Amino acid sequence: MSRKHTPDDPELAHRLSRRGMLGVAAGTTAAALVGSVVATAPAAAAEPAAAARGKGRGRLVLPPGRLGIQLYSLRDRVSTAGFATVFRELERYGYDEIEFAGYTQGSAGPITLAQLKKLAHDHGLNPIGSHVGYYDNGNPNAYTFAQNLTKVLDDAEALGLKHIGTASGPFRYGSTVDGWKRAAEDFNTYGEAARARGIKFYQHNHAEEFSFATDKPSVRLYDVLLAETDPDHVFLEMDIYWAYSAQFRFGKQVDGTPRPFDPLDYVLKRPHRYPLFHVKDGVRDDSTRDGYRMSDVGDGDIDYKRFLSKVTARTHQGRRYHHWQAEHDNPAESYAFARKSSAHLHSLRERCGD
Repeated sequence: MSRKHTPDDPELAHRLSRRGMLGVAAGTTAAALVGSVVATAPAAAAEPAAAARGKGRGRLVLPPGRLGIQLYSLRDRVSTAGFATVFRELERYGYDEIEFAGYTQGSAGPITLAQLKKLAHDHGLNPIGSHVGYYDNGNPNAYTFAQNLTKVLDDAEALGLKHIGTASGPFRYGSTVDGWKRAAEDFNTYGEAARARGIKFYQHNHAEEFSFATDKPSVRLYDVLLAETDPDHVFLEMDIYWAYSAQFRFGKQVDGTPRPFDPLDYVLKRPHRYPLFHVKDGVRDDSTRDGYRMSDVGDGDIDYKRFLSKVTARTHQGRRYHHWQAEHDNPAESYAFARKSSAHLHSLRERCGD
């Protein structure tokens, strides 16, 4: 299987090689947060994550203090019970960090950013990042990077975030190479503004980022993003599930030409560009569009012991540890998902010398 990602466009190939050598939203998301309430039963009693850490033999593959959770997975609980109740549960399950998907809590009542920051720290949770919309063509006052960059960064600073990013794909100007170059210019602007405040701007992928340009069907769009964004200003949060789905969906060009890739290779070639990951699992099912059916972490077929151990080994000497955020788009029971995912990731070990 080929492991090369160099696009056929010579100029793009040069930019990508050079980049490699150098090394989402309160307003919009809050509406989804309030409107996505799911009735759930009280979480079943579970073995604490701390106990799971001590079992088995071998080296733990999850770096200490770096397990987080994307709060979108718990939007039903946040919107009904509020952040305080959710944070108390996450502390019990052994989480260290949280990634926001909006700063409101629905029926639990209003909360200020200062209160939210204090609440997280009171429960031993480090607010590591947040998802904000990229753009909104229909609302010039939207809470997005394109329409409200200063406010977005002000809020990130108020929360003490070290990262602020978007889960929106770079499709603002279409799916052509030039369209993605324009989006990359936007991202460079946001990244430079964020860096001036000591914050890293990042983009979170879905599967479609790994599709091919409509005007140059041999060029993978994700390669355009990597080549055209400044590695000092624009970072990536790899959603590992969607990257493996993309491996299934976009392993061939439209004309059938094989273009296999391994998501892990992208990270190992440019580990400094991936400070954050979404740890999301899935059961392999080739009969589905995505090639997987999403599951709780540990119930699926993605080899997280391999993924985490390879990334950690690649970056250990430079002490560049990454942040691993558990996520499920629509868990059957959100607390159960959070508990099980933490226990599984804390239990992963590899034999020394492997």
